[in-house]
Amino acid sequence: MKTPRLNAAQIAQFKTEGYVIPTDAVFPQAKFEGLKNHFEEKLARLPDDVRPENMDVPHFSDPKLFEWLFADEVLDLVEPLIGPNIALFSSHFICKPRGNGKRVPWHEDSYYWKGMMQPHEICTVWLAIDPSKRENGCMKVIPRALGGFSEYDPVDETKNVFGTEIKKHMVDEARQVYLELNQGQASLHDSRLMHGSDPNNSNLRRCGYTMRYMPTSVKLNTDFCGEWHQIYLARGKDIAGNKYADHTQAYPHLARYRETSGRKGH
Repeated sequence: MKTPRLNAAQIAQFKTEGYVIPTDAVFPQAKFEGLKNHFEEKLARLPDDVRPENMDVPHFSDPKLFEWLFADEVLDLVEPLIGPNIALFSSHFICKPRGNGKRVPWHEDSYYWKGMMQPHEICTVWLAIDPSKRENGCMKVIPRALGGFSEYDPVDETKNVFGTEIKKHMVDEARQVYLELNQGQASLHDSRLMHGSDPNNSNLRRCGYTMRYMPTSVKLNTDFCGEWHQIYLARGKDIAGNKYADHTQAYPHLARYRETSGRKGH
């Protein structure tokens, strides 16, 4: 019998606070190095006019990523939180280059995915490809701020990863917690949680891989997002009657459509 990857206290923290940081590294070192090297190759091929913070849904055109997205090491972290029937909702490399890495505004992932699913339940595994510390712009959260659909104001996209932010009076920054991670470690957070990160003005790069999962009892609204988004059955069975994409196939046309239509991960 496998040892549970989350204990009862960690599960309770996720349910009440909206986040948790497991102690152990997600993958064995060799498996982690495989993912890191794969990312470095993708980064090296990134066009000069694309910011490295914007490597959204890379699995649509790169099926090799499912070696890690469907790995037991990840799904065993998620299952205690959302159950045994798991779909991959999305993934995103967000890489802040050293010296000029953009700020991530205070936000809730759920706000940007409004209308995509019913009910709304997503767990994100934020895997540190690089060490993620305060000095290079690690993620910060407002514990228990789980409303999910706050009001937003526009912000400068030249300085921020995306162009809206929760209205200042709605964010209690006095309660913010910095989620510092060692390389290979991960945090998990509920998509309704208020979170963000500071710019990276340090001489250390900060890259994370967000792997986002939902229980298959959640129904994807294909009338709303069927032209530009798809999900994959990762473990167990379908409950809600969803249609799942083939993880062995590449779908570069979907990634291109998202780019040309302005559809982003946030």
